[in-house]
This record gives sequence, C-alpha cells and structure tokens, in this order.
Amino acid sequence: MAQSHLSEVDAVHEPVQEFIGFATNPAPLLVAQYERIAKQEMQALPFYHASMPIVAECVLFESQWLGCVLTPWMLSVVVLPGPDQLWPVRSSERLALQFPCGNLTFMVGELPESGQLLACSLMSPLDPHLGAGEGRSLVSSTLKMLLSLPVQQGEGRVDLGRRRLFGARGR
Repeated sequence: MAQSHLSEVDAVHEPVQEFIGFATNPAPLLVAQYERIAKQEMQALPFYHASMPIVAECVLFESQWLGCVLTPWMLSVVVLPGPDQLWPVRSSERLALQFPCGNLTFMVGELPESGQLLACSLMSPLDPHLGAGEGRSLVSSTLKMLLSLPVQQGEGRVDLGRRRLFGARGR
C-alpha cells in the first residue's frame, strides 16, 4: 500500500503532459464557463454587448470537437480533443489547421474547467449592431461554412486559341 501511495503523490507533483478528450459534446461546458467569465471579468468592459447571448455549438470533425462560440465580446472557432483523444499540453503557440473551407490559424488557449483548447477569433469585439438572433444564426452558419467544400473554378489553363476552339490540331 505504501508504494501505491508514493506513486500517487509523485504523480500529483509531475506536470501534466497530456490531457484526454471529451467523450460527449463540450458545448454546454463551454457555455457555462463563458457565462462565469462574462459575470466575473467582462461585463464592465466598454465593448461588452450586454444583449448578446452566450452560444456554443460543437460537432465531431476528424475525431476532434470543432465548435463555434459566441459571447458578448467575441465570435471564435474552437477545437477541443474528441473522444479517446490524447492531446499534448502545449505552450503558447500558433497552429494552422486545414478545413474543407480553407486554412485557419489557431492560438492555444485555456479555460478553467475544460483545459486547453485551440481558438481562432473571427470577430472581436462584436459589431454593436449585431442582434441576438443574428448572433445565434451566425454560430450555426459559421460551423456549416467551416465544413463546406470550397467552390472554385478548375485550376487548369483554358486554351481559347482559334485552333482549339474549332478542333484543329496544333502543328
């Protein structure tokens, strides 16, 4: 028993190197944490949009939780570890991630209850004319856009020469 106790004590003092992913959708946890942050730290700031709700939506994408978070002070895309994922603890760094819609650069952040996450700010501060309903719609639309394939013309050059137009072969 004594050895077991010692190894538990040693484990407490070692810095955490990895953290485990969320088995279930972390959106409710994000909302609760941002509500506390809003009350304790953000309400007095001049750009705080008091009528804006705190909304979070997350979906699994490539085994990670991809989400969009709206608060009275910002709109961000977040990535958290998914079920059965182990993420290394990161120092403050930037990571570029590729999504169907294109690349985004994320910063490592941390929330008190959920630990580290990757965050990419899309709007901070919020447009003061943005209504609560529009904000809610923006969360869903942003998440859909992140997972949408880009629409673009083919990258091959188009030969509009007369010979090509009329089917003649070049000599």
